[in-house]
Amino acid sequence: MTPAGWRGLFAALVCVVALGAWSEKDSAYAAQQDPAHVVAAAQPPAGGFDFPDEEEELPTWADDLRAQALDLALVAAFSVLAFVSFFRKSVRLKYITLAAAVLYLGFYKSQLISIVNVFGLMGGNLPIFRYNLAWYLLAAITVVSTVLWGRVYCGRICAFGAFTQLVDAIVPARWRVNVPRAIERRAAWIKYGILAGVIGYFLITKDPLIYPYVEPFWMFGLYGRTAALWAGLGVLLVATVFVRNLYCRFLCPVGAALGILSNLTVFRIKRWSECNTCKICEKACEWGAISGPKIVLSECVRCDDCERLYEDTKKCPHHLIIIRKADILARRGAGVQAQGSGLRA
Repeated sequence: MTPAGWRGLFAALVCVVALGAWSEKDSAYAAQQDPAHVVAAAQPPAGGFDFPDEEEELPTWADDLRAQALDLALVAAFSVLAFVSFFRKSVRLKYITLAAAVLYLGFYKSQLISIVNVFGLMGGNLPIFRYNLAWYLLAAITVVSTVLWGRVYCGRICAFGAFTQLVDAIVPARWRVNVPRAIERRAAWIKYGILAGVIGYFLITKDPLIYPYVEPFWMFGLYGRTAALWAGLGVLLVATVFVRNLYCRFLCPVGAALGILSNLTVFRIKRWSECNTCKICEKACEWGAISGPKIVLSECVRCDDCERLYEDTKKCPHHLIIIRKADILARRGAGVQAQGSGLRA
């Protein structure tokens, strides 16, 4: 890893740990400054006697770890599955991971990285660290993996992104509407506008309750929402049937935030010299993340499609050219050897 890469990784780790400590400190401070807390502490007992109360045992870190051990183990196990599928480039493992993301992180836990967490980061109001260790583990994995490999979270861990990819795998190809590349590249900027808009709204109003209007993640918890929100979700899901990964590609503010962070990616997808002219991967990319010889880091979710094509010796021109050159050199060598044998005879 390059020095710049190590610096980026170290900064990401420090950021996650510091945010946990910051949120815990702020929550304790807020509790101490609560007016009800101060008044209750200042008033004597109603009967006029001030007998010392028995000290209650406060939970220790060991108690908190035991209480959250199952959640931590499940998040860790799911993360191992996700990254094994990522490194092995296995299509089967990828779809198992997507299904696990929907069932576990989606419907079972309703635990996704949300624009609310961005608000919390800006307002110092993140979950208390010691009571939300599984969430901080997921957040750390999201940040660190984005710095190392790019938007792996979006392509393999996010429950809603997993859900739309599973829908896309089931829907017949003839139903899809392929967005023209020129429109697709412009539409990809919409999510950055949404990100800027909701952050501006939060900074002005300090109200995080705008999130259901820009994120459909609440659908996994089946929370009570207005009829308008349910109708909007229905329209989005129907549109997703025809335009693959519609929300993730064009509308997701969290995806936009991770897209900005992904410009620090250390381990990027390799490109061959033949990629300057070959368009096979660009046509195959479902996310509009390849533009000529360039991988658009902010749009790439490391779905593996192009990387599997790179390894296909029957489709990738890089390998075909190498095989052809080797065949030509072998024939020339055989011809020279035959001529030498003829001259000696």
